[in-house]
Amino acid sequence: MRFKINLLLAMAAVVLLATSALAGQAKPAAKPATPAPQAAAPAAPAKYVPPIRGEAEVAMTKPVTQRTKTEIVTKFSVKNVSATGSIAGLKISEFWYDSAGNPVSGDEFRYRKPMMPGEVIAVELRSPVNEKMNRSQYKFEQANGGVKPKVVAKF
Repeated sequence: MRFKINLLLAMAAVVLLATSALAGQAKPAAKPATPAPQAAAPAAPAKYVPPIRGEAEVAMTKPVTQRTKTEIVTKFSVKNVSATGSIAGLKISEFWYDSAGNPVSGDEFRYRKPMMPGEVIAVELRSPVNEKMNRSQYKFEQANGGVKPKVVAKF
């Protein structure tokens, strides 16, 4: 047993000497020095922007509605036009009504982060198809009050 241990230790020593001898050999010629690309500065941490209290104003593009076999898909963009306040807990609801004015379907979108000043988000609402659907209506809300939307051509 002692012989096997001594043999293993001797083999390990030989391997160690061989690798250290190879490590001491001359290295290939280095490439000409090129300036290393500078790393981009780390992104600044998000700053706290106090939320708007009361009614907030947003701009929205004209909704584009498409019908699939089982859903009505409505897409549009929303922008916080405030220069100083964020919008906390933005919620957009779409209601579909029949010709008599009775609600038949709808969907809801929630933006869980504070919507910062000037930020633009994409909204997609998916409502199940009902053959009685005639017209739709949108309701904008926030955690600290109402939201006044204004339709614009583009941002």
